[in-house]
Amino acid sequence: MRYPILAAALLAAPFASASAQQDPGLDVSEERLRADVEAMVGFYTRHTLSSQTDPERGIGAALEWGIGEFREASAACGDCLETRFIETEVSGRRIPEPVRLRNAIAIQWGTERPNEVVIIQGHIDSRGSDVLDAEVEAPGANDNASGSALTIEAARVLSQHIYPTTIIYALLSGEEQGLYGGNLLADYVTEQGWTVKAVLNNDVVGGSCGSDGVCDAENVRVFSEGVRADADAATRARMRSMGGANDSPSRNLSRWLDTLAAQYEDGLDVRQTWRSDRMGRGGDHLPFLDRGYPAIRFSVAIEDYEHQHQDLRVENGVIYGDTIAEMDFPYLARVTQFNVRAADRLARAPMPPRVTANGIVRPDVLLEWQPVDGAAGYTVWRRRTDERDWNQRLTVADAGDGAEISVTLAPDRGDDWIFGVSSVSADGSESPVSSAVPGGEFYPLPQGDDSQ
Repeated sequence: MRYPILAAALLAAPFASASAQQDPGLDVSEERLRADVEAMVGFYTRHTLSSQTDPERGIGAALEWGIGEFREASAACGDCLETRFIETEVSGRRIPEPVRLRNAIAIQWGTERPNEVVIIQGHIDSRGSDVLDAEVEAPGANDNASGSALTIEAARVLSQHIYPTTIIYALLSGEEQGLYGGNLLADYVTEQGWTVKAVLNNDVVGGSCGSDGVCDAENVRVFSEGVRADADAATRARMRSMGGANDSPSRNLSRWLDTLAAQYEDGLDVRQTWRSDRMGRGGDHLPFLDRGYPAIRFSVAIEDYEHQHQDLRVENGVIYGDTIAEMDFPYLARVTQFNVRAADRLARAPMPPRVTANGIVRPDVLLEWQPVDGAAGYTVWRRRTDERDWNQRLTVADAGDGAEISVTLAPDRGDDWIFGVSSVSADGSESPVSSAVPGGEFYPLPQGDDSQ
């Protein structure tokens, strides 16, 4: 369907206001989050190389407890969750001998597009000062019982609702040994042939004060990559010519989350952190980025280094160790609430479309995209090349007749703008923006293919 030429002055407007539907974020329980963190700390250590058979101590007991919580959540929604372990055997620099690696997952199948998935995850394993010490007490309260408790609570709350697309809740192991759990889940998703709309990785999300005594309980950091990890040399070359270094699906997911947060007066503000993770460090969203899936990391606004990756001890009057005493449970509840709201909206929204822009040696710009399942309409966006956020839009009112959709913008000159398109469901839920630049689409890139 071809739309007529449109004026260059787009409507300045924010995303649609918060959905009039029930806000599932209001059902998040700080008390349940605290009880879950206490339960995980009670396993003494959750080191990936710790016991897998002891019923009360070690990674095995922690994972069995975690999947038990998923099963309880499923029972409360009429068995709406499919729970399972996925596993493999791994070895590496931080795993001297091969060890069984398991992730506990719960799948809430979508009613209309079950192969389209949103993932909420956190790693359940813990460590002390020595990454190879599987015997030392390693409570891992903030790193990362906080993210695991968030994931379980999200399953409890969101499973009380029905969504057109699938939500996966995952407790990952092996993160501290080298992101093994993230790789296992990313491979599993790929093998199933699922379309990944978003991965929300939660790692260290339960504290509000840093090592230097500075506190911030009003912000959460969202880490996102710029140039996408799966871009081959040909795609990077097109990015240099056409733009795309700041428009990966991860970066646009971050922008979408920032805009969503602004709709809730009781929520946290998003501090967009434009790097894939903290300096020189990593988390379980990175394996998904490596495979071309949209993924971000939630983490506290300010880290406390004396209370992560440290044996329990006191030195020179300084208390070390990742204990419950150093956590901020009201803050954890707010991060959980934000995850729930984000997943609720993402699971209602269609996939962002694949969109291209042609503004080469012409006084206008032609945008083209294919229709998306579940989309009742689309929104065309633009921003200047030096602007952070999508801030000008023109709503395309309907989804057309199933044919390719074309929009000509005049007198917009392609050199001066970045363009994108989002999909809108019948209930008004809007997807993140897919940028009309090389590598902007929310799908893995073909490798070694210069045709796109």
